[in-house]
Order: sequence, then structure tokens, then C-alpha cells
Amino acid sequence: MKQTQDSPDYQKSVGNTHLKIVDEMIRNIQFGSVTIIVQDGKVVQIEKLEKHRIKD
Repeated sequence: MKQTQDSPDYQKSVGNTHLKIVDEMIRNIQFGSVTIIVQDGKVVQIEKLEKHRIKD
């Protein structure tokens, strides 16, 4: 059975706090990436790589 964001198992494994952190990072980045590091089925690290475009 596939887990969706609304399922209790998904919320339990990911955690509301982690979702809020990722959401905040995505909203505050113009160019770059957000990476979620998972170990043994648990989020252990969230990374944000932001790029700044230099215009001539």
C-alpha cells in the first residue's frame, strides 16, 4: 500500500516538523535544491543549496 501525505503512517515516519522545515526552505529559495537525507527510515538531515545568478 502506497503512503500518501495524509496517511497516519506517513505523518509518523516523516514528522510534521520536518515537513514544515522543507516547506519553509522551498518557499525561501529562488534557485537551488533541497535535499532530504534518510537513514534507517528516519530523516536525519535536510540540506539547502542556494544558487545566486550573476547578471552582466
